[in-house]
Amino acid sequence: MSNGPIALTLGDPAGIGPEIIVKAWNELRHTGHPFMVVGDFQSLASASVAGASILRRVTAPADAVKAFPAALPVLDIPLRSPVVAGQPSSMAASAIIRWIETAVGLALSNVVSALVTAPIAKAPLYEAGFRFPGHTEFLGELTAAASFDGARGPVMMLAARDLRASLVTVHEPLAEVSGALSVQGIVNAGLVTAQALRTDFGIEAPRLAVAGFNPHAGESGKLGREEVDIIAPAIRALRHLGVDATGPWPADTLFAEEIRRRYDGAVCLYHDQALIPVKMLDFWGGVNITLGLPIVRTSPDHGTAFDIAGRGQARADSLVAALKLAREIAQRRSA
Repeated sequence: MSNGPIALTLGDPAGIGPEIIVKAWNELRHTGHPFMVVGDFQSLASASVAGASILRRVTAPADAVKAFPAALPVLDIPLRSPVVAGQPSSMAASAIIRWIETAVGLALSNVVSALVTAPIAKAPLYEAGFRFPGHTEFLGELTAAASFDGARGPVMMLAARDLRASLVTVHEPLAEVSGALSVQGIVNAGLVTAQALRTDFGIEAPRLAVAGFNPHAGESGKLGREEVDIIAPAIRALRHLGVDATGPWPADTLFAEEIRRRYDGAVCLYHDQALIPVKMLDFWGGVNITLGLPIVRTSPDHGTAFDIAGRGQARADSLVAALKLAREIAQRRSA
C-alpha cells in the first residue's frame, strides 16, 4: 500500500460533509495521518468560519502531505453551479460522482493510502440517473477490474467499539430480504469478513457469529425456514472452508456485551440488524468499512443531515474515527 495521504471525497456539498471535514482537519492536522479532500474548493470555504484562508489547492498527493499541518489540502474539482447548504440538488450529481471516481482512481494507482467518503444522498443521484444503491455497490463496480488476492467483496461492515458487524444484504427492502438470501451469499460474506478480520484488523484466528433471520432463530423451522434451509447450510460450508463460524444465533441476544466477547465479527443478514446495535453502542463514533476490495475504504456511519447543514452543529466524531481506522487498515496491509 501507498504511504501517501488519505483521499477524502466531499460527499453531497449541500450536506454536513464540508463542515465535518473542516472540523476533522482541525482535530487531526497536528497528530493525524494527512488527508486530501477531493471535491469543490468553494463548498469547503463556505463551511469554515475562516473561509478559504485555511484551504490550499493541490494538484498531487505529495503536495497534500506537505500542506496538511498548515492548511486543508483540496484537489479542486469545481461544481458547475453553487449549492445551498441544506438544499440537495441533482445538479450536483455529476460532480459528486466524479469526485468518487477520481479518488478511487488515485487509490487504485497507489498514490493515496486509502479512501474515506463523506456522506452522499441517494435521491438526488437517482434523479440524475445514478444506478447504484449506494457508495458500497458503486465502489465494487469501480474496482472490479483490479486484482485482489482473496475473497472478493464488496461487503459492508459497521464497527463501533468492540462490535464489528458485516452485512449479507445491504439496501434491499425488508420485504425482499428473505428472497435475497442464499447459501452462496452468506458464505461469501463470511469468507470476506474472516479475511478482513485477519488482514485489516490483525485478528489471527477470527471467530464469526452468524445471526438468524427469524424470531428465536426460527425455532427449528417452526417460525420460518430460512435458518434451516439457507443459514445453517452456509455455516456448515464456512466451517468446511476453515472459517470458525457458529450460529444461527437469535439476533435479540447476539449483541449483548457478554455475548460479544465470544466472537470477533457478527455476520448479519439485513441492514437494520447490524446498524441498530452499532448505533446503540456508539451513535457518534461508528464507522462503515467496505471489505473485500483492492483499496481501503471507510466512511462515517451517518448521512448528509440536510436539516442541520450550514448551521455549525454537526459533529465530526464519526469522520475522525473513519479517518483513523482507514490509516490503521492501510498500515496493516502495508506491513
